[in-house]
Amino acid sequence: MSLRLRQEVQAVPWPPELIPHAVTLPGKSEIAVAAGILTDSRGRALIAQRPHGAHQGGWWEFPGGKLDATESPLEGLVRELREEIGVEVHAAEPLMSYRHEYPERFIHLHVWRVTEFSGEPAGMEGQALRWSAVEDLPNAGLLPADLPIVMALLDSAAQV
Repeated sequence: MSLRLRQEVQAVPWPPELIPHAVTLPGKSEIAVAAGILTDSRGRALIAQRPHGAHQGGWWEFPGGKLDATESPLEGLVRELREEIGVEVHAAEPLMSYRHEYPERFIHLHVWRVTEFSGEPAGMEGQALRWSAVEDLPNAGLLPADLPIVMALLDSAAQV
């Protein structure tokens, strides 16, 4: 399913039970995150380096961030990509959604393939950005939570 966006975000509503936000579990919190897969004309994927003082600092990740309590995953993706890398999302389609467990927390990732965007990606928060060939992603220093995304991208590249 592909979604086209105009001046307002047009989104297929997700049932509230599928939008976990900061949930407290015994001993661990759960954070809902939206991540976007942006590709350039050569098929390379954009990745961003996490700030060194942040959780998992220094690792690379697909751009995105935490969802606000009232946002759908698509709304959060659009906001995060505007704030984090300065692009405006015009169309995106869901790629996958899954949970990843870190020792101190759970992350629920909602991953979108961004099929249309405007603007030149830039590290609006001072973070480094780089385009990486899909086949190089397994060795790009990505967060462990992003490895299922890498596998999905490799699978879809192999089918082309």
